[in-house]
Amino acid sequence: MTRVTIADLEVAYTETGSGRPVVLVHGLAEDRTTWELQQSELTGVHTYAYDLRGHGETTLGEPDATLEQLGRDLIGFLAEVTGPAVVVGFSLGGTVALWAAAERPDLVERAVVLGTSSVVGRAAAEFYHARIATAADTGSVEFRAALRDDTAAALSVARDRLDDVVDARLTAVGDGRGYTNAAGAMAGLHAAPLTPRLADVRVHVDVVGATGDTFCPPKAARIILEALPDAEYHEITDAGHLMNIDNPHGVTDVLRATLNERN
Repeated sequence: MTRVTIADLEVAYTETGSGRPVVLVHGLAEDRTTWELQQSELTGVHTYAYDLRGHGETTLGEPDATLEQLGRDLIGFLAEVTGPAVVVGFSLGGTVALWAAAERPDLVERAVVLGTSSVVGRAAAEFYHARIATAADTGSVEFRAALRDDTAAALSVARDRLDDVVDARLTAVGDGRGYTNAAGAMAGLHAAPLTPRLADVRVHVDVVGATGDTFCPPKAARIILEALPDAEYHEITDAGHLMNIDNPHGVTDVLRATLNERN
């Protein structure tokens, strides 16, 4: 693990391999360790997986609960650490990647987004606000039960691993302030969707869905695909929203194929 100072943050990241830089951005209530399999299996590229603001071992800084701030954190990482790179993002991380691709195509050479939404409906926004309310005390029975329920609903195959996955997510969340900040950013996509900005994304984007994903169903992928000038859809079978838990080798296979297609 390496640390780097970027604006108001101390960012923790792990890098492996050599070659073309690929930056891996995790989802809400996760950290960089969710990409360990990909970092070990994706040969021929130089992967960097970093902890988002207030997640894992990255500090919180001065959070403002906006997608723009999380996107600028990613841009700062690219500018400071990797230079122009392919950006791979899951869920929240995919939304961050799309924002950065629209803002700085000189740094985001192309993007791969998995289980990603560019807009959230009223029910989803209410979900995020409910989770923000419970995250004030991540040690509470209420928050732990909610995170367990969310995790169970996001798994389609690996339900026998539920306890281990929940424990890992609780570790990534820590005191909950980074979780609250990121959940607020996602809730903001109800009033201010990212979708209109996708027309500004001039790099190729691979959009990846999972057959059992109820959090980001096919409709979410279609919205992104219709808004992007240059995009292609891929699907991972035998997986729910947490596709990198349900079918991690399937995720690796899709990433390997998409990265090789445009080398």
